[in-house]
Amino acid sequence: MAIANLHERIQASILRRNQLNLELTELQTQKSLAVYSQADVQSLLSSEKHAVRDYFKGLYDDDEALQESYLNYTEIPDFEEQIDKIVAEFQEQLDELTAWETTIDAQITTNSAELQEENAYYDSLKSMLTSNIQEDFNFGLNS
Repeated sequence: MAIANLHERIQASILRRNQLNLELTELQTQKSLAVYSQADVQSLLSSEKHAVRDYFKGLYDDDEALQESYLNYTEIPDFEEQIDKIVAEFQEQLDELTAWETTIDAQITTNSAELQEENAYYDSLKSMLTSNIQEDFNFGLNS
């Protein structure tokens, strides 16, 4: 009975270790997706800002009155407002992605700690069995 119970505990430990390893793999995949998504949003933000810069630069280059009034196109009053508007649009997405990545990191940390505990538990059971088998074997030889 004790051997069956011990066997059950070992199998449960092995199963939990496998589950944790699978969950960690899935979480790493999600984290990669979150990082890729952040890079994608950053790229879109940069592209939008570049388009606004090109637009205002074109206005500035084509209008001598603007050139006389402002040192460069970035001083045109609507320029900063447009850039700020674009940044605000994308900032919410970036904040959500950052929060998602932080949540994933926290879960990875939790699962890694639990996996370490399971590994330690499994190793102690294995060590205990090895020493008990060795003692039983030696006991049988010494009789």
